[in-house]
Amino acid sequence: MTDNQSTEIKHITVVGTGVIGNGWITRFLANGYTVTASDPAPDAEQNMRDAVERAWPVMQKVGLHKDASLEKLFFETDLKKAVAEADFIQENVPEREELKRFVIAEIDEHTKQEAIIASSTSGILPSVLQQDCLRHPERVMVGHPFNPVYLMPLVEIVGGKQTDPFLIEKARVFYDSIQMKPLVVKQEIEGHIADRLMEAIWRESLHIVNDGVATTEEIDASIIYGPGLRWALMGPFLTLHMGGGKEGMRHLLRQFGPALKLPWTKLEAPELTDELAEKVITGCEQQTEGIPMDKLEQRRDEFLIELQQLLQKYWPSANLNGKL
Repeated sequence: MTDNQSTEIKHITVVGTGVIGNGWITRFLANGYTVTASDPAPDAEQNMRDAVERAWPVMQKVGLHKDASLEKLFFETDLKKAVAEADFIQENVPEREELKRFVIAEIDEHTKQEAIIASSTSGILPSVLQQDCLRHPERVMVGHPFNPVYLMPLVEIVGGKQTDPFLIEKARVFYDSIQMKPLVVKQEIEGHIADRLMEAIWRESLHIVNDGVATTEEIDASIIYGPGLRWALMGPFLTLHMGGGKEGMRHLLRQFGPALKLPWTKLEAPELTDELAEKVITGCEQQTEGIPMDKLEQRRDEFLIELQQLLQKYWPSANLNGKL
């Protein structure tokens, strides 16, 4: 971890301590910050501390900031007290619009003016989230991460109609300082960018399972050993650009552009019937039979560490809001 922490952000509050919230807590702590967590659930504090302790050895392997310490983690059930002195608030309550709007309005009412409020929402527009904020809606934005947050570098930053561009930039600099790859989304859109792309593959996958074309394991293998390997380095556009030979995308679009009109894809999700749900559930359970979830998480984390090291070797200068 680097030493160049944001000089204006000292204390962070994480609201909501589910999987995503605990991932944020782990990343913030590993980068030397003091973190206060808040969640009304009865067992939230113990579950949070257990989750962070499980992830801590992974962060030790990645590398901790010199000031990183589990002793800097505090818990406060009273939301008003939890956010009162925070410089940065990361909200992670369940993905229900009414609940998120209510909680963000409460945070806005009780935290200091200069604090940034970022929501981890995967799909709700920031303009919607800031509607009920009576004091400073201009500091409300989306800061959408990916699981596991403590290892996955991408964070999508999205401003709403009232969000101050200066604060968007401040959030970008902050996320960058904690070894993330902040992507500032220029225009708010439901699902942002990455989730929309993942949702398209997810819909097609459900159709393929529903139609009996392939099992969940076969679909996963088609991504793991096929486009997934290339996407990890280049993404869909650059992968296809290279598929066009010396002329790149110019040739590829001439050659394969007409195929876009072929009815290969199903644009709408299939009805999630009991039968389809059972096929998906059974398939996933068969894929992981005999392997506890914590072992799967450990395998995933080790892989992500090594994969990012490999990515850095071959793509060291990637800049999400500029040239590669």
